Amino acid sequence: MNLTASAQATLLLTSYFSSAKTSGHKPLTNAEWGKFALWLKHQRLSPASLLVPEPQTLLSGWNDPCIPLERLLGLLGRGHSLALAVEKWQRAGLWVITRADADYPQRLKNNLRNDSPAVLFGCGNKALLKLGGVAIVGSRNAVEEDLNFTSKLAKKLADHGLNVVSGGARGIDECAMLSSLNAGGTATGVLTDSLLKATTSVKWRNGLASGSLALISPFYPEVGFNVANAMARNKYVYCLAESAIVVHAGKKGGTVTGALEAIKHRWVPVWVKPSKDENSSNAMIVQKGAAWLLGAIDPLKLNRFSESDSYTQPELFSLHEELAGYAACPKKGQLDFYHLFLEEIQHLALEPVAKETLADVLGVVPEQLDLWLDRAINEKRLQQLADSGLYQIP
Repeated sequence: MNLTASAQATLLLTSYFSSAKTSGHKPLTNAEWGKFALWLKHQRLSPASLLVPEPQTLLSGWNDPCIPLERLLGLLGRGHSLALAVEKWQRAGLWVITRADADYPQRLKNNLRNDSPAVLFGCGNKALLKLGGVAIVGSRNAVEEDLNFTSKLAKKLADHGLNVVSGGARGIDECAMLSSLNAGGTATGVLTDSLLKATTSVKWRNGLASGSLALISPFYPEVGFNVANAMARNKYVYCLAESAIVVHAGKKGGTVTGALEAIKHRWVPVWVKPSKDENSSNAMIVQKGAAWLLGAIDPLKLNRFSESDSYTQPELFSLHEELAGYAACPKKGQLDFYHLFLEEIQHLALEPVAKETLADVLGVVPEQLDLWLDRAINEKRLQQLADSGLYQIP
């Protein structure tokens, strides 16, 4: 692997080389590594400086009860385990990059800062990590309609030369990546577990051999699946891309959690496919700040935040000055707020939505909203779903 001394020290301090159950000392987390690396910098030391017979002399000034000196020394003393692990990984075709390496994706550093992984394990074409592209995410148990949509979307992105970023899990993720590869495009997969096994998987073999695929993981390459890693993985998928598309998100799970986290931190524009599934949280994701993916998809515009910032805009009445020239305004120049309300519900009520949600998003008092809802229903612009109390455009 031609690991630098700095990379070796970083691996010793931040990575597992066997099962977590058999490890004597817990490696530093991303946040802990960031804290320790900053201290080293202030001491004018590099991680490579610690690869000496007695590193405790250099660490004599370190004092942190959460990261005791004994733990650091124990991690640094695993040189034999590191050598065996590196030999095994190298035989499988894996490579390793650290935050100090030129190959490390800058997007992760920019978005996550000290929370970006200290080490990335990978196989395939590492140059793809800097391509950006479009993240496509969704449920593992996807229906045929969503899989067909994903396949067509990935092929379209491939035709435009855009890299597809996903999580490699069965369902939407796997479909997106394989569809792009089959269409002659590229893909980057961020795996939660079993990276070592993935290097010999039949489904990824051609992509890895042709240089059109990169598989990476911030976790020990032989670790099994666990929920915590799966949830942590989501942010890396978003932060490696320039935009993201949620095909289907359930009420719970990594897809909806990852999308809401990306919206909160504004890592990338998040677009959502409309869904008729009553157990989908797609509409809720839009209400939290994403945008509907409607009409003909222009891949070259996906990396732009929507003009209205995906319905996290100011309250409806506060838009008066901004929209003074709105087409539905009466000739006297006063804004017809009912017509603005109609314009907004074309997006907000694309999926069934509660009156309370509309009032909250639009910033309208319930009494005024009731009048507009009744008028819209009478004009057949809106329908109230029987026995549910929800509203939806026809």
